[in-house]
Amino acid sequence: MEKKLILRGGIAGAVAGLLAFLFARIFAEPQIAAAITYESGRDAAQEALDKAAGTTPEAAGPDIFSRTIQANVGIGVGMILFGIAMGALFAVAYAVCLGRVGKLRARNLALLVALGGFLGIYFVPFVKYPANPPSIGHPDTIKDRGNLYLAMVVCSVVFLIAAVWLGKRLQPRFGNWNATLLAGAAYVVAIGIVMALLPSLGELSVNVQEYGHHATETPLPLTDPKGTIVYPGFPADVLFSFRFYSVATQVLLWATLALVFGPMAERLLNPARQTSKNPASAQPRPAGVA
Repeated sequence: MEKKLILRGGIAGAVAGLLAFLFARIFAEPQIAAAITYESGRDAAQEALDKAAGTTPEAAGPDIFSRTIQANVGIGVGMILFGIAMGALFAVAYAVCLGRVGKLRARNLALLVALGGFLGIYFVPFVKYPANPPSIGHPDTIKDRGNLYLAMVVCSVVFLIAAVWLGKRLQPRFGNWNATLLAGAAYVVAIGIVMALLPSLGELSVNVQEYGHHATETPLPLTDPKGTIVYPGFPADVLFSFRFYSVATQVLLWATLALVFGPMAERLLNPARQTSKNPASAQPRPAGVA
């Protein structure tokens, strides 16, 4: 049974990843292109400042893949593979929750697991460390950023599982509604403490040494030795749009995952119910009728 659920999760994840890619290609990709255009202009301005100061700028390395490949094949393959991976993980979580979170219909349980996956794996870590387009982020902080984001994801998922367990433990005493509220409040407090303890990306040592204390790594205006701005800071509209469409893409992915997986799981888990909905297929046909 578990293998069949995981197979269906992979299929649902592939469909979800494909739809998420199409959405991201239409709405998020233009923001990535705008960020790359900004980065190219800023690099040119920095190169002019370096030449004026008598320093030799480092030569930029060649792109391994063209922008066309990155914007189509790269993002497409990446999103579909991500969807399949999340679909398999979703199916495992679904199998674990099956029969342990009350008498829920297969489709309703799929929606709840998808909501938990979206919140725990993506949205809550996003609140602390939101997605950034290209040109935002110091190259020397890549490892630190990855480790911090992974820590947020792990804490979010672990605390979410603990909240579900706590809700089940409190249910007999406080009832479903109050137990859910108490468990949710405990989750918010616990993850809030983690967010407060983890540093902001702008406070990483490399950024503090080079730019001073800031909340994020968003590029500030580029200035010459006299303090005159020669190139503006990163456009706020591009940053907002990219983050907005990033969240929307994930909403689409997890919603599609639940809506595609739910009916397949229901047919697998309740075949008798599906047959009863179509009595004509269960009744024997009269003799002589093909």
